[in-house]
Amino acid sequence: MGFDFGKFADDYVASLMNTLENFPRSSVEKFWFLVEDTRSRGSTVHFIGNGGSAGTPSHSAGDWSKELRLKTISHVDNASSLTAWANDADYESIFVGQLETFLNLGDLVVAFSGSGNSKNILNGIKFAAQKGCKTVGVTGDYNGMGGGELAQIVDLPIVIPSDSMERIEDMQLVINHIIKEAVKSNNGL
Repeated sequence: MGFDFGKFADDYVASLMNTLENFPRSSVEKFWFLVEDTRSRGSTVHFIGNGGSAGTPSHSAGDWSKELRLKTISHVDNASSLTAWANDADYESIFVGQLETFLNLGDLVVAFSGSGNSKNILNGIKFAAQKGCKTVGVTGDYNGMGGGELAQIVDLPIVIPSDSMERIEDMQLVINHIIKEAVKSNNGL
């Protein structure tokens, strides 16, 4: 066969460990403060994402609402809404359309994007900022883009130090779990 799975797996793990060793802890801590503030005010956390980075918003909303009793909405989970906005407006408006319905002043909008350049993500974040909401972008250094435009327009950019889409997506889920567990520990949940 010629493919050495063991070496491949070892290289993947080594790359992931390198990414973990360079974890942007201070940015994630600021994210935790924003989540604690949002929770203390009874506001809502809105999650948006694309592709593999759409899985983490769904996972986060489930974890955070159940375990933290925090109001969350994953705007990637309603297929009817997503496809209606894509069909009736355009794909670049799928998150703006939903945020227009659900967003309130004081809410937090969290975008997960590997590249940081997805138009629907950027449009959603810009809309949230115009409505006076705090914004967080969890992205990476995909293709050396330093978090893309998303890192430039959010209140808090978290740029995962990897140019691998897989490691970026791995770390997005790690960040979700760190935030969730920190809120639980800080509040005795």
